[in-house]
Amino acid sequence: MVRLTRPRVLVLVVAAVLLAYAVALAPVTTSGGGEGAAPRPPAAAESGAVVPAGADGPPLQLAPELFPPAGKAFVGVMTDKGPYDFTAVDRFAAAARREPQVMLFGVGWESGTFDRVLFDRIKDRGMLPMLGWEPWDYQADRAARKQKKLTARQIDRLRSTQPRYRLSRIAGGEFDGYLRSWAEGVKSLGYPVAIRFAHEMNGDWYPWCEKANGNRPGEYVEAWRHVHDLFERAGATNVTWVWSPNARWSKTTANLAQFYPGDDYVDWVGTTGYYGTGAWSRYSSFDAIFGPTIAEIRTFSRRPLVVTETGASDAGGHKAQWIRETFRTLPKHRDVIGLIWFEVDKEKDWRIVSSRAASTAFAQSVAAPHYDVRWSPELVPRTDLDE
Repeated sequence: MVRLTRPRVLVLVVAAVLLAYAVALAPVTTSGGGEGAAPRPPAAAESGAVVPAGADGPPLQLAPELFPPAGKAFVGVMTDKGPYDFTAVDRFAAAARREPQVMLFGVGWESGTFDRVLFDRIKDRGMLPMLGWEPWDYQADRAARKQKKLTARQIDRLRSTQPRYRLSRIAGGEFDGYLRSWAEGVKSLGYPVAIRFAHEMNGDWYPWCEKANGNRPGEYVEAWRHVHDLFERAGATNVTWVWSPNARWSKTTANLAQFYPGDDYVDWVGTTGYYGTGAWSRYSSFDAIFGPTIAEIRTFSRRPLVVTETGASDAGGHKAQWIRETFRTLPKHRDVIGLIWFEVDKEKDWRIVSSRAASTAFAQSVAAPHYDVRWSPELVPRTDLDE
């Protein structure tokens, strides 16, 4: 044991005084402030920030890199099997000689529980996942189509009549547990995804259309906002919300504004339409099919627009011509930031691989610089036309 003699006590007192002096002096000699102090080198910039040499104040934040870049448009794809089997995607990419940057795939609420693997598979292929989220039991559609004697309109009435999925039940909270499980799952992904919720609401062939299934005017907007707000409360802010009506097929199908939830609830507006069926069975240009719808949407929204589904049949022998004209026309629509091709043989063969002429036309068209786009999880989806 050490004895504290008078000399040792004196040494300890002197040491304590010197230590106190050093502590008091330290802020003056090491801080960046104070007269006569040596300047401190700039701190390392945070991610996405730039600190100019010799500049004071906080670092400058770099603007995020947007998808797609200004003046560009992405090319996406939807296939029959989606992320469960990429064979059709590989054939599409080979024919197009360009990898798609977005993949749309559908999930129905009846059996569609959240599955991270599906999103990761798409992301790992360099594509933004776009979920076509559909509040219905799609098995009713399959069952109706097996009844060979039914007309197309009879099939529409059968599959759209599903009282369990009335809009009022969605808005009323009956599906909140299911919605919350998806919101938490999407949030956990940690990268951007797009959700096209309840598309083609201006028709009468789905249970979520206001003209079907006992729904009432105004309930579509109520259901949309309820779903959106639940995701926001869950912290699933990595979602790009996509609102997509069917392209107007006659003058009587206007008034899309009644179905629009508002720019505060929508990030991308969209539309679907096909050449070679229904009102557009005869040759119809891109502007003939989509022009009136785009013009009407622009009266109530300034969000970027995506053609979320399109395709062309070759029934009239003009498929390759329509493809070329469409991709030449798109750059004239500066608000259109993307197009998703329906690469499926369903009712008609919409695929670009259906013929060499179609494949060649598509590949040559998307080779233009306007479509030279890449996607990665670090990119921020463009949601403002002025960005």
